[in-house]
Amino acid sequence: MLVRKKLFQMRQTHNRTLQEMADMIGVSKPYYWQIENGQRGLSYDLAVKIAAVFGKTPDDIFLQEELTKKKQKKEVKKRTDIKKNDK
Repeated sequence: MLVRKKLFQMRQTHNRTLQEMADMIGVSKPYYWQIENGQRGLSYDLAVKIAAVFGKTPDDIFLQEELTKKKQKKEVKKRTDIKKNDK
């Protein structure tokens, strides 16, 4: 799931408005809207603040699981190939 979709869904699930989120993390409403819509990057500090609002860690929200799974599969394949070549 894309981070922006995840942020939107989490905000809706927790019944938070854009303004409430912005206030809770110390930015303006337009700034938060830009984060949620993928038009602005964010610092680690802001990622921590956003995660705290939802009771999660930054990795829970911002680490793209799809990429992690692909990297894991590549690593397994790489190790398997190395073992085959060692025989």
